[in-house]
Amino acid sequence: MTLLTKQKVGGGKNVEIKRILFPVDFTEHASKILPYVLSIAEKYDAMIYLLHVVEDFSKWGGLYIPHIPVDRFQAEALKGAEKTLDKVCQEQLQGCPNFQKTILFGDPATEILKTIEAEGIDLVIMGTHGRKGLELVFFGSVAENVVKKSPAPVLTINPYKVK
Repeated sequence: MTLLTKQKVGGGKNVEIKRILFPVDFTEHASKILPYVLSIAEKYDAMIYLLHVVEDFSKWGGLYIPHIPVDRFQAEALKGAEKTLDKVCQEQLQGCPNFQKTILFGDPATEILKTIEAEGIDLVIMGTHGRKGLELVFFGSVAENVVKKSPAPVLTINPYKVK
């Protein structure tokens, strides 16, 4: 007969996960990752911080966006992001009372890393893949930057492997 005992992580410390950051990029991949976020949040009774970052296109102004004033484009992008995040909250988070939503403007990886620090995030859950094609060339790999620089653990999920 074998006796199993619980061991504490890290030399006697229990892991506390009270704040989970879920960066949402509004691709179809986010809905594949959301069940993992909700499951972990439920198990730890954690607050979910939904974050969407609207890319700052001003650095591309005149070069890639010649026909629309950048300020107007950014204002429209923020309004669209607010509507979409509200829709995600209403349709997919009804069973999760502990969530907070934030929309920021800037570089996605930078804003995610700032939010981790500012909110005292215990765990980040994000997809390994988000935008593709030309956008990926412009923006780089957000997940890679966050994994490399995050002070909190990052759980990455490959949305192509989730059924």
